[in-house]
Amino acid sequence: MKLFHQIQEAKKQLQEVITATPLSENLNLSTEFNARILLKREDLQPVRSYKIRGAYNKISTLTTAEKEKGVLCASAGNHAQGVAYSCKLLHIKGKIYMPKTTPKQKLKQVSLFGGDFIEIVLTGDTFDDAYAAAMADATENKITFIHPFDDIKVMAGQGTVGLEILESYKKPIDYVFVPIGGGGLASGLSEVFRHLSPNTKIIGVEPEGAPSMKTSIANGKVSVLENIDKFVDGAAVKQVGKMTFEICQKNLSDIILVPEGKVCTTILRLYNEEAMVVEPAGALTISALDFYKEEIKGKTVVCIVSGSNNDIERTAEIKERSLLYEGLMHYFMIQFPQRPGALKEFVNDILGPDDDITYFQFTKKNSREVGPAVVGLELKNKNDIVAIKEKMDNKGFEYKYLNEKQDLFHQLIG
Repeated sequence: MKLFHQIQEAKKQLQEVITATPLSENLNLSTEFNARILLKREDLQPVRSYKIRGAYNKISTLTTAEKEKGVLCASAGNHAQGVAYSCKLLHIKGKIYMPKTTPKQKLKQVSLFGGDFIEIVLTGDTFDDAYAAAMADATENKITFIHPFDDIKVMAGQGTVGLEILESYKKPIDYVFVPIGGGGLASGLSEVFRHLSPNTKIIGVEPEGAPSMKTSIANGKVSVLENIDKFVDGAAVKQVGKMTFEICQKNLSDIILVPEGKVCTTILRLYNEEAMVVEPAGALTISALDFYKEEIKGKTVVCIVSGSNNDIERTAEIKERSLLYEGLMHYFMIQFPQRPGALKEFVNDILGPDDDITYFQFTKKNSREVGPAVVGLELKNKNDIVAIKEKMDNKGFEYKYLNEKQDLFHQLIG
């Protein structure tokens, strides 16, 4: 059965389980981009992401014998919650492999949604590590593996998002921005629009630090990334699926890469302006609008808000990544004279009234005339950094600008 027909069947399978999430216009974004920006709020699902759609559709259609043996999966978080919730609803035992780096909030939610029906196994640092361990278990014990994206039943479940969008909005839609991790949602949704709204352009969005689909399409084959930035954990995979690659290669009009810092700015903005709590992957599509602002003027645009499983313990990191991206946070290693009043001179002579020292680390060396201090500055205006550097040069302060020395930055700041 072709994917589109599978999606139609999945809609029937899911109608008593999932929430038909709102498709609502966002006035702030619509005004900013001079377009009609509609948000598909998959963050409002019972498990706070769209992943329940694919997981339940796959598990509910297993044979009786397969259900009796149980299921297992690998996930960085949201797919795990979807599988856990499905196992509980269907009274099926499930084993869930997750990276050791999974945020505590997601681990807690997986346990909550699955209850006594699931077992969590933490292994490795990335989704790919957890995936390898889960596949080995599935092969050895002949247990059904619930793939997070490269499975036609999973893609079909995710594709029901597309059906809901077109049922909710009867007028023409010019663009749909969809996040890409492994490609399950993008595959299912794009297949719906290919059949029912072929003039709509489907724009995939990936984090800049994990461009697995864009790289694969550029290479003409599924390609494995050696290193990825795991920050956008819901969309950070080293390798997309074989089936999802083939569909996305055919159906997507474009793929945009969004810097992680830009994603953080969007997370903070949505919280402050809209009272919306989204995870990094959930902010991807809205973050991408800036990169398409000319193309979308006067158009109707749908952004998929894929999930809201964020961990409050990440707030400090989110804020700092945002400030760095916006050019408002700057780190220096400065050689300070080891005499009284040196820091006071720096504050009085170098910094402006709106500049704030947010980080300072200095160890006095009794045998030296100068000592290095790592200084973090938060600015109100990103252009002020030019004057600060000029003043340090004119006053004879020796310094290294750490923002441009990433290896040293991560070693000293973390």
